[in-house]
Amino acid sequence: MIRLATSADAAQLAELAAATFPLACPASAKPADIQSFIDTTLSEARFDEYLADPDKAVLVADDFSGYTLLVFQEPKDEDVLAAIAHRPTAELSKCYSRAETHGSGLASQLMQASLDLARSRGAVSVWLGVNEENAKANRFYEKHGLAKVGTKRFKLGERWEHDFVREVVL
Repeated sequence: MIRLATSADAAQLAELAAATFPLACPASAKPADIQSFIDTTLSEARFDEYLADPDKAVLVADDFSGYTLLVFQEPKDEDVLAAIAHRPTAELSKCYSRAETHGSGLASQLMQASLDLARSRGAVSVWLGVNEENAKANRFYEKHGLAKVGTKRFKLGERWEHDFVREVVL
């Protein structure tokens, strides 16, 4: 079952994020850079902030095997602003599931619940950035209708990664 996360879930979400974020990183990413990102962006304190922010929504599987984070704000990145054609939009900022659930359909359930939530909150599109080297994730997003509409950069440690910007019209 997929549900909206609450403030009581912050610690378990941080643990889940720490376990799943490395799965999406390119092989060239330095372990120290991955850990730094986890420590600064995916900590329990940060999840407390995300869960308290009315412009964000976290969906989680009841067993904490996967989660998504939606951001209901206009994109701030200039490359994303230029690429996204449909407004208002929501960013699917995070979409992760534990390795042992891959292929189980959980990620598809999380995706559908996220798209449904975005639609219910007035978004006419959803966008995301995904590392261009992450072939598995790119296939998954394409399967769910997220078309490649541009590119952007993402800083992981001292290295700039290159992301595809993908968008789906709801």
